[in-house]
Amino acid sequence: MSRIEKRFESLRNSGRKGLIPFITAGDPVTDITVPLMHAMVDAGADLIELGIPFSDPMADGPVIQKANQRALSHGTSLHDVIEMVKQFREKDEATPVLFMGYLNPVEAMGYEEFADAAQQAGVDGLLLVDLPPEEASQFNELLYQRDIDPVYLLAPTSTPQRMEIVSLEARGFVYYVSIRGVTGSAALDYDEVRQSVSEIRQHTSLPVGVGFGINSPESAVRIGESADAVVIGSAIVRMMENYGGEKQIVINAVSDFLRGVREALDTSSQA
Repeated sequence: MSRIEKRFESLRNSGRKGLIPFITAGDPVTDITVPLMHAMVDAGADLIELGIPFSDPMADGPVIQKANQRALSHGTSLHDVIEMVKQFREKDEATPVLFMGYLNPVEAMGYEEFADAAQQAGVDGLLLVDLPPEEASQFNELLYQRDIDPVYLLAPTSTPQRMEIVSLEARGFVYYVSIRGVTGSAALDYDEVRQSVSEIRQHTSLPVGVGFGINSPESAVRIGESADAVVIGSAIVRMMENYGGEKQIVINAVSDFLRGVREALDTSSQA
């Protein structure tokens, strides 16, 4: 059983909702990433989604595109991101880490070499936006063998057929994109999210995490009414942009924000 599976099982047993913050590795400066990961766990994160910087992050809106540019401007590579996880694991063996990125850096490294390096570092999941499940079976076998969970996106436009294909290849959890568009865009339609999550559950027994557009404790609670976990990215990454290289200010701001979300989710679960 992977760390991601164990964490969702623990959340389910305790009646809690998962909190999954996203940051881009190396943003705004390289040496903030590992301390920030630890701070997010201390603030209540259940799983960390760590973005691999890429030059053409097509699924991301302007906020996270800029984060990729900032990380790449000081040379953050896939090897560096793997090393960050290795450093994180020196103090935290329990919190799952999900890589989010695009196929090109993994392909350039080599599928098996990447899978081995990720396993050795302590990576628990992989979400490659531009690798569809229909084309991923062989690569996924490498991941399954190493207890690394392939995670896939579903969207408001996903068909039942697509949900079925994802259910066959996915492990850990399914990530539902709650809005039409890129990260950080548009407003949430809570009724549509509830209906879509209900439909996804007809095709898979995996937990469902929901992201895109969640930017406050209130919106997290509303999404948590139907989802097993909430994923928050752009709202956190904006803090990197706003506070630049002021590392402790960034860490404090992100921690305070996540504590507020964690408290709201837990209070709602107990109600």
